[in-house]
Amino acid sequence: MIKVALVDDEALIRAGLAALIGAEEDMEVAGETDDGAGVPDLVRRTAPDVVLMDVRMPRLDGIQATAALTSGRDRPPKVIVVTTFENDDHVYGALRAGASGFLLKRSRPEDILAAVRLVHSGDSLLFPAAIRSLAAVHAAGGGPAARAVASLTEREADTLMRMARGLSNAEIAAEAFVGVETVKTHVSNILAKLGVRDRTQAVIAAYDSGLVRAGAGGRGGAPR
Repeated sequence: MIKVALVDDEALIRAGLAALIGAEEDMEVAGETDDGAGVPDLVRRTAPDVVLMDVRMPRLDGIQATAALTSGRDRPPKVIVVTTFENDDHVYGALRAGASGFLLKRSRPEDILAAVRLVHSGDSLLFPAAIRSLAAVHAAGGGPAARAVASLTEREADTLMRMARGLSNAEIAAEAFVGVETVKTHVSNILAKLGVRDRTQAVIAAYDSGLVRAGAGGRGGAPR
């Protein structure tokens, strides 16, 4: 059972999400709050697996709430930020703060449910094309990310470039002609070396470091 917490200052949005999630056999609503300031207490009380987090709220926005939630916890829940506009600067700020992906408020119900399941499973990247588009505009370039990515082996760097395209472990294995378990080992090593907790954060580091660039798949051109 996937426990989902809802964070949104609009009661109607929370009610709609609660009805959608509550109708699924493999999901339940763990709890809800109308402001980012209430997130730490909500998570402490309900221990959700996934938090659907509004990115714009009056007292404490989704960026700050996500950062507070994902830092300093051994096993924080996965966060999906919910926004009206996919090119909102707040979205990339929330991804940098530790969110695993984002949803548009106009998303179809089936897409919302699929996103929750995907983020919970942790195997693939939520909406890779949209995240690549945001990273192309907002990536910092160089700095700590470049030093961390430089520590990757060639195989790990190749795997990270494929992750940036949104490929699952099975798809990476098929492209690289290796076993899925080998890919899982590479992914685990990548997350550890980059000091990140999921694939989205690894992809952001790949863009920030310059390993992956806008309009290119990786170092020197398209990924192999």
